[in-house]
Amino acid sequence: MRKLLVLALVGLAAQLVDGALGMAYGLTSSTLLLFVGVAPAAASASVHLAEIGTTLAAGVAHWRFGNVDWRVVTRIALPGAVGAFVGATFLSSISTENAAPWMAGILFTLGAYLLVRFSRPLRQRPGAGRLRGRFLGPLGLVAGFVDATGGGGWGPVATPALLVSGRMEPRKVIGSVDTAEFVVAGAASIGFLIGLGSEGFLLPTVAALLIGGLIAAPVAAWLVRIVPAQLLGATIGGVIVLTNARILLNAGDAGSTTRPVVYVLLAAGWLVALVLAVRALRRTRHARAIVDAHVAGAGVGAAADAPATADAGGRGGQDTHGAADGPAGVDGPAGVDGRAAETAPVPVGSAPGTPPDLLARVER
Repeated sequence: MRKLLVLALVGLAAQLVDGALGMAYGLTSSTLLLFVGVAPAAASASVHLAEIGTTLAAGVAHWRFGNVDWRVVTRIALPGAVGAFVGATFLSSISTENAAPWMAGILFTLGAYLLVRFSRPLRQRPGAGRLRGRFLGPLGLVAGFVDATGGGGWGPVATPALLVSGRMEPRKVIGSVDTAEFVVAGAASIGFLIGLGSEGFLLPTVAALLIGGLIAAPVAAWLVRIVPAQLLGATIGGVIVLTNARILLNAGDAGSTTRPVVYVLLAAGWLVALVLAVRALRRTRHARAIVDAHVAGAGVGAAADAPATADAGGRGGQDTHGAADGPAGVDGPAGVDGRAAETAPVPVGSAPGTPPDLLARVER
């Protein structure tokens, strides 16, 4: 009973992280399952079976809020399913002794990637153009394979790649990746079922993870408004790195003098990443505040100038031609059209050196 409670807490913690970051449910839960001694293949199989329920709920929620680009979902989900099936059968075919360092190595690498990714400013603005199938297909294939063999990695691989492309809104990136993960989790579960049989799934573990995840789902929606994703991502990345470093050191038979040195170096790197994440968060908030003030000021200035502009146009017609409806009052350089051209605000982000351009340089 105590173990099931711990596993439910694992699922709860993993869903909190996933809800706040849009990624890392499998990454977090697989890391914690390995830490408590679950075999690698069984851990990945159980996590993916539980993810069928959690990703279905997440996909429906994202669809209701309009966060899903179905074109991207179809082009990334099918290759992802193929990669996940191949990865699941591969992980099922190797021994536990070989699978543990393999899986820990993948998780360690993804954790380090989270540290680097979230220690820098996060891009928030989509660019022009559409994502092509020749980009989405290979991305889904690689992300699905890494996800199945590492017990997690679909979100950490697919989400940043789509965000970096700059061609989708962040909310649609997260919604589309989460929705496609339902297909990927199902394909991985089929692969584990073929490779391990039904006994490869730890059903009490699956139930505990699923219950914990469903409980955490509404809390995660609240958490994402309170805790900055940048700070949480750097924190979780460090936890994943340190946890999987222990497994790698055990697999490599590291000596008693080597372990403390490795842990100290990793902890120092984690601290540096946290400091950089806080600094990047402050810079981004400061730049965004300048942009908001610039946009608000431009709107107020345009509204205040409108009556004066119209009045100046009318006077221009009277002074030039002696009549209120003179041509210069309508079309002349001193009239409404000429004055409006002089006082029109600069479009947001249209010129270098403007506050919006400052935000773009911070997020780059």
